[in-house]
Amino acid sequence: PAPSPPPPAPGIPSYDGGAGEGAGGGTAGWGSSYQEPAPKKGGGRGRLVATVLVAALVAGGLGGGLGYTLAKNNDGNGSTTVSSSTSGGNVKRDPGTVAAVAAKALPSTVTIEAESSSGEGGTGTGFVFDTQGHIVTNNHVVADAVDGGKVAATFPNGKRYDAEVVGHAQGYDVAVIKLKSAPSDLNPLTLGDSDKVAVGDSTIAIGAPFGLSNTVTTGIISAKNRPVASSDGAGSQASYMSALQTDASINPGNSGGPLLDAQGNVIGINSAIQSTSNGGFGTGQSGSIGLGFAIPINQAKYVAQELIKTGEPVYAKIGASVSLEEGTGGAKITDQGAGGSKSVDPGGPADQAGLRPGDVITKLDDRVIDSGPTLIGEIWTHKPGDEVTLTYERGGKEETTKLTLGSRVGDS
Repeated sequence: PAPSPPPPAPGIPSYDGGAGEGAGGGTAGWGSSYQEPAPKKGGGRGRLVATVLVAALVAGGLGGGLGYTLAKNNDGNGSTTVSSSTSGGNVKRDPGTVAAVAAKALPSTVTIEAESSSGEGGTGTGFVFDTQGHIVTNNHVVADAVDGGKVAATFPNGKRYDAEVVGHAQGYDVAVIKLKSAPSDLNPLTLGDSDKVAVGDSTIAIGAPFGLSNTVTTGIISAKNRPVASSDGAGSQASYMSALQTDASINPGNSGGPLLDAQGNVIGINSAIQSTSNGGFGTGQSGSIGLGFAIPINQAKYVAQELIKTGEPVYAKIGASVSLEEGTGGAKITDQGAGGSKSVDPGGPADQAGLRPGDVITKLDDRVIDSGPTLIGEIWTHKPGDEVTLTYERGGKEETTKLTLGSRVGDS
């Protein structure tokens, strides 16, 4: 049996902008989530944009007034103003600069609008995966549109295309949509190698935070292999990832957008943030505090290819139910599976490897396992058929065993 979804628990990063409170002093927990609401006429997003524009005008007016005063005061004493010979349009931006990377990547990044059959929905981000019109994004971005809803993608040049959901994976939090009447000049973003990413590497995130499309932010890789568990807040099963952590500013609406390296290669899909329970342009919605999490692209690429091929996700599994509680010192195999089934599948991978209920798995290969969600996230970075080495404790003794991962098709 597959591990069942976790109950609400504190201290685990939520989907981007999740505003739920856990017991850990306002940190976001399992099940807390954010979906950017569809704009209402004369409502939220319009006011947000208006506020930003007014602020810009005030600042511009103030700057202009000060500039005029200073120039007037210097009349007759020799001007101290230094003018640029160009407006910036002719400045050479070498490959590898943020401006150069953004200029190349932005035309292949889209803002996604997803709407359910009842009219509820929100916005997110995606990027061009191939020349056939497939766009990769997060499952929670398009979840509203899966059953009879609508999806559309808008490019930075303003061109908007209706789309359809090709496949979605709740557990991985990856989805693929396909543009209807896709243009012939699509340029897929180049995919990097997330396994080779190092802490301290530069990152560039592109998305539509709070509906502000085509926003570019920068940062570094703060950590690797962060266990992250969250749900879309709609009662679906949890998503697990062994994430790339970045301090690039990621906010609601960045979900599904590309996390790029300094060369412009996609190394991850921006998916979640750890946030406080308030903040965010005065709307009461949570925003970035510099703890963003992305699905490694090596995993997302495999998932996307399976979704395009079959429309369904394929998950690696060990064939055992593990506890999702903390404080077990690892991933403890439960005494009973979901619905009263056996916690170790008879004849399954764990059974064949000699694992039993009560065993506590502490390592997968060289990766330390400190909880059930951590184990699930690590297993899902592998493919069915991969052989792994598990270290576990039984009766106070440490043991090791080799296990060949099995497979499960679909989210049910």
